[in-house]
Amino acid sequence: MGAQRYIGVAERRARLALRQRLAGRARAGTPEEVAGSLVALHGTDPATVYLAVGARLADPARTVEETERALYEDRRLVRMHGMRHTVFVFPGDLTAVVHASTGLAVAARERASLLKHMAAAGAPDAAWLKEVEDAALAALARRGQATAAELARDEPRLREQFVYAAGKSYEGVHTVSTRLLRVLGVEGKVVRGRPLGSWTSSRFRWALAPEHPELDTAGAQAELLRRWLASCGPASEADLKWWTGWRVMEVRRALAAIGAEAVSLYEGTGYVTEGDADPVAGPEEPWAALLPGLDPTAMGWQQRDWYLAPELRPRLFDGSGNVGPTVWWNGRVVGGWAQRPGGEIVWRILDVEGVGRDALAAIESEAERLSGWLGTTRITPRFRTPLEKELAAG
Repeated sequence: MGAQRYIGVAERRARLALRQRLAGRARAGTPEEVAGSLVALHGTDPATVYLAVGARLADPARTVEETERALYEDRRLVRMHGMRHTVFVFPGDLTAVVHASTGLAVAARERASLLKHMAAAGAPDAAWLKEVEDAALAALARRGQATAAELARDEPRLREQFVYAAGKSYEGVHTVSTRLLRVLGVEGKVVRGRPLGSWTSSRFRWALAPEHPELDTAGAQAELLRRWLASCGPASEADLKWWTGWRVMEVRRALAAIGAEAVSLYEGTGYVTEGDADPVAGPEEPWAALLPGLDPTAMGWQQRDWYLAPELRPRLFDGSGNVGPTVWWNGRVVGGWAQRPGGEIVWRILDVEGVGRDALAAIESEAERLSGWLGTTRITPRFRTPLEKELAAG
């Protein structure tokens, strides 16, 4: 066997620029193209989906309209639970893969946890819960989309409450609807529907999940890993384990199944898909980007030193490890941005190395581009970071 090819930081940034649809000529034509290239868009904060799409469209003017069409009319994009029990937006053709590769194990734990907590509180048993579940799903099928409150009007038992962790410092009262709909989400039976209000709203309706075939877990894991490595490779085993939430043995099994090729990275061994170890040329022109909090590029890898200087992290991340809005120049994070109450997009450079007048002009152009399609919409990230709060306050 020959020596592993070394893929340096410059080439990794070049791959990121092209495959993450960030360099000018690599930008996409539709939200579906963006999601297909990135595999998954973080969906915990609804605004992130639209901002991540808009940053990657060649023409962002129709970002909201086109993303809403893909999510709620054509259903070519689906907002559902995925890796690490996190809400993402996936291409519709990946829903079966995500469900089989990451959802089943989490779903079993979630249902068992709900039944355990109900039993401890003296609440009704599993048979009762199954009756309520079936009635709720039937009501949702009749309505098409509905809030938890609307479903509770059709099935009043959803309003039942039980005490969680009685006598402990974190004791609380849970409503059956809240816990049950969460379980049904990770089980792949329901997905997030239209928001209540604008596209930035965190309040949403539920909808039945699109029908999909039941896949073999190992095969689904191999396919998900192949798709992600094609977009984000090279990546280390630690990156893969972190992104998927799988056990090490599952990661290694999937790598073997797709015939992944080992390469050398500055942090050690990494992997690319079969045939993807050849050199990749960078974009023809320098590029800048303003990416939202929880953007899949900024959050895509566990080991981030090759695009994010460690000293920037305290200003750009919250205490739980959620990244805030970031400013990018030629494949690395150089600062952050925010929107002030009046609508102005403001940004600050934290890492000045290599950021000259051309870079500043390009970043300002991206800020104007973002402001142009946002119009009168005001954005406040769900997970706020030190720099974002400072900039937003003026």
